[in-house]
Amino acid sequence: MFDVVVKNGYVIDGTGNPWFKADIGVKSGKVLVIGNLGSEDSNRIINAKGLVVCPGFIDMHSHSEYSLLANSKAESKIRQGVTTEVNGNCGDSPAPIEGLTAEAAEEAKEYKLEMDWSTLGEYLDRLGREGIALNVAQLVGHGTIRKAVVDHENRPPTREELGEMKELVAQAMQDGAFGMSTGLFYSPGSFADTEEVIELCKVVAKYGGIYTSHIRGEGDPLIEAIAEAIEIGEKANIPVQISHHKACGIENWGKVKKTLRMMEEARARGVDVTCDVYPYTACGADLVSMIPNWAHEGGVDRLRERLKDPKDRERIKKEMLEGLPGWESTVKQSGWQGIMVIFWKGHREFEGKTLAEVAELEGLDPFDLIFDLIINKESLELVDFSMSEEDVRTVMKHPLSMIGSDGWALAPYGVLSESKTHPRSYGTYPRILGKYVREEKVLSLEEAIRKMTSLPAQKLGLTDRGLVRERMWADVVVFDPKRVVDEARYKDPHRYPAGIKYVLVNGELVVDSREHTGTLSGKVLRTLNSKRQ
Repeated sequence: MFDVVVKNGYVIDGTGNPWFKADIGVKSGKVLVIGNLGSEDSNRIINAKGLVVCPGFIDMHSHSEYSLLANSKAESKIRQGVTTEVNGNCGDSPAPIEGLTAEAAEEAKEYKLEMDWSTLGEYLDRLGREGIALNVAQLVGHGTIRKAVVDHENRPPTREELGEMKELVAQAMQDGAFGMSTGLFYSPGSFADTEEVIELCKVVAKYGGIYTSHIRGEGDPLIEAIAEAIEIGEKANIPVQISHHKACGIENWGKVKKTLRMMEEARARGVDVTCDVYPYTACGADLVSMIPNWAHEGGVDRLRERLKDPKDRERIKKEMLEGLPGWESTVKQSGWQGIMVIFWKGHREFEGKTLAEVAELEGLDPFDLIFDLIINKESLELVDFSMSEEDVRTVMKHPLSMIGSDGWALAPYGVLSESKTHPRSYGTYPRILGKYVREEKVLSLEEAIRKMTSLPAQKLGLTDRGLVRERMWADVVVFDPKRVVDEARYKDPHRYPAGIKYVLVNGELVVDSREHTGTLSGKVLRTLNSKRQ
């Protein structure tokens, strides 16, 4: 007897091949049989007539380290069909926290969490003990490593410090990390030179891991930043993943055609470089990241002191207006009219307005507005409309791109609903399937699913997921191709999508007839080189 049989569906297996009609029999967490199961017994039969049956989606770029501990049901992701997500991106991971307990605890406080871990292995152990609705593959963050050893100092590490950083990276890889991420746009990652990252990536490569990067700049420095990421991969002999690939600022639109050619040329030389993309023209933004890199040295408290100093304040304002070599200015690229408030605690009347509009209503210069907000520790969520639709489509269509949300596993209730978020946390995958496949035909359905399943699985080295195959884990999504669509909006983001009817994670139904069952059948995934396997 099967645990679940999915009958009469159009099976799209994740390879990019055309659909075929078949039944799928699931037993003990895995796909046991694919074929005609007309008379077979099963504890549960799902009639998928007219529906697509495909592998569960693998979110290549996610940030749910803390939110999964706050709500293990992973509602906003699992209801999209995401069955595996990759956390620890942009150089930020929940461990190691040596020397960072107070700072890390401050991050966890947002979700009312008590921290009881120090190493990445201990964090993953807790995640596994508490249970999760989807699978998690974890990266270790270079920024977290650097903070633990060099703090927020704008300098290269000493020889001894670099050795300590390498040891922490090695420990994380032994604990099960799938690779290392950088956030070279953010401090303290922005203080690292290329050679530092290469040396740490050499350690990751020894364990068969990958290197993912929020590159040093996605606007004016885009070409040079992509070249740096490729150089790191080439010199460290490590696979490279360019995170949320885009070109920010109207003067940079179209540059993705060149950067994609750069990736093709690198692959011709033997560098395994790919990228991910989300289907929106606005990226997430925050006030602190708008400030030039040098002002972040010493941490956020030191930044606030500089913003109180009239001389530093004028220098920062000038550099934000004009930009700096090698640093992208969000304000220069988008202007205050391109940055919108989606959440402001205590000031909901400003939500949906641009910073230009808020400044005008308050009778303030926009620079003084945001400087004072940072000084006063105000909590804002912003989105930056800096991308072109044509660029999004160009990257999405390229064979080297896969899909990543750059979002969080959230829910429209409890602590995870207390602030607004970018709609990508709820809508990324249905938006691809509805808007870009069915309505606009930017991608075929088969190619879109390949980008969501087997391609990220291949990048991560997951040989038992990402395809509908016998003897592979039964991470399966059943959706209505005629109705699937995102419902989340910038002003109303906490909305589940339509058309995702069933989701199985490791053979168990987590979404049944569009409703979450409460089942926590996800697994903490670890690499084969992990000592904790």
